[in-house]
Amino acid sequence: MVDGIGTDIIEIARVAAAIQRTRRFLPRVFTEAEVAYCQARGRPYQHYAGRFAAKEAVIKALGRAVPWRDIEILNDERGRPYCTLHGRASEIAAGRRFLISISHCELYSTATAVALVDEPAME
Repeated sequence: MVDGIGTDIIEIARVAAAIQRTRRFLPRVFTEAEVAYCQARGRPYQHYAGRFAAKEAVIKALGRAVPWRDIEILNDERGRPYCTLHGRASEIAAGRRFLISISHCELYSTATAVALVDEPAME
């Protein structure tokens, strides 16, 4: 059952500027696995921006702010993005899971997160 939805759009140039401006941005916002994924791709800023938008979308679906690194956005073996929650985000989610969609164009990255909760079993 759908329990929440969030969406976000961000200019890729804003994320690129933040990364270039300060060395603290990447380790404050992204996990080591996310950095490795983005750096291994062509156009890494596009991938960072997509993950940033996905994290914002998850925060909106949760309805509460959480630390950036508590939300990890990676891709499965087929390339589909998925979300793993850690720490405070996992506590707030209380068993919810998320479907993630990320899209890019030349200037923007956008993402949508849908929070799902399992329906109780019928007795």
